[in-house]
Amino acid sequence: MIRRRVAITGLGLVSPYGGGVDHFFEHLLAGRSAVSYLQTDDKPRPLSMPFVSCTGFDPVAALGKPLAAMMERFAHLGVAAAFDAWQDAGLERLPADLEQRNDWACIWGTALGGIMAFEKGYRDMWQNGRERLSPLGVVMGMNNAVNAHLSIQLGLGGVSMSHTVACASSSVAIGEAFRRVRSGEATVAITGGSDGTQTYGVARAWEAMRLISPGNEQTSASACRPFSSDRRGLVLGEGGAALVLEDWDHAIARGARIQGEMVGYGASCDRSHLVRPDAQGQARALQAALRDAELTPDDIDYVNAHGTATQEGDPVEIAALRQVFGDRAPSLPVSATKSMHGHLLGAAGAIEALATVLALREQAIPPTAHLEGRLDPACEGVDHVVEGRRQTPMRAALSNSFAFGGSNAVLVFAAVPTHTH
Repeated sequence: MIRRRVAITGLGLVSPYGGGVDHFFEHLLAGRSAVSYLQTDDKPRPLSMPFVSCTGFDPVAALGKPLAAMMERFAHLGVAAAFDAWQDAGLERLPADLEQRNDWACIWGTALGGIMAFEKGYRDMWQNGRERLSPLGVVMGMNNAVNAHLSIQLGLGGVSMSHTVACASSSVAIGEAFRRVRSGEATVAITGGSDGTQTYGVARAWEAMRLISPGNEQTSASACRPFSSDRRGLVLGEGGAALVLEDWDHAIARGARIQGEMVGYGASCDRSHLVRPDAQGQARALQAALRDAELTPDDIDYVNAHGTATQEGDPVEIAALRQVFGDRAPSLPVSATKSMHGHLLGAAGAIEALATVLALREQAIPPTAHLEGRLDPACEGVDHVVEGRRQTPMRAALSNSFAFGGSNAVLVFAAVPTHTH
């Protein structure tokens, strides 16, 4: 079986911090929270909760008015992030010869897709009394809108698909893109995920599950506290993140800057409960990822945890890490960056994968914010990173995504020398 090396040549994102990937990582490393307080005048009851919003993002400026008008929020965020990654990889939008891109792929992840478009349609009909809706409603709301637009705008003739696997959506998308490049089925793949979660229905649905962390204008910044003894739930957020995965030899031949290497992917299902996580199922995904990467627990120098700050989820994830890493676990650096950028649902895996690649590239580990002095005894047994840490050498790292439905996905990345071209 062919196993080509897979280079990471482009990174892009739209994050609540604004700016590019370096700006994003600087904030993470410093432990700065992007969580603010959301207040709306929605009826019948206004929303008020901690939230992570990309308030500075202008889709028209990023995409142009004609293209932006054909999309809703999750596609704005995703396509803009992918365009940045494409540019970062040094690839042109539409070359004269499209034949060379006949096997280039776009594989995207989203949990909610175009839910904002549909919610707007419902409100227009039942609340505002409109008899006719926008003829763009269906194409704006379809979950494959991002990969459809990207394939057209970038001239990608290979597979174009979206994955919806709850909070593991974009990790699964990245893993499946990795497999296609490694097998030789695709030479280049643009992959990642996006979600726009600032809708009344979504917020109320999560609130009804009693999984949203409470807070006010003074306390919102620290509302998401993974692994903490006083954690009270997750904080919803929105955003998009993208990676360009490329056949290593192809990247070298065109003189691309290689920022990291993807070396493994593992997935599993808990097969036990819709919303209650299971350590055995998560351990199977971790073990599958290590086998796929042909690495041992001793080779892993950092884990970007799923870490949502829910009462059940955090201890289960640590239990799975202890099971897989054994004697290595107490010295295994672990952090949950959701403590700062919130839970981006279908985009969570992509933004955390990007953070993991940057950690290896910069040889620095971002912390779990708001944790120092508050560790839940049920989450002990690993090396929790509570302040940004410079650590060398870092050879390989994992990024975990564990979703409702019991779907688990683990991505494995490796560092490359900074001079690699």
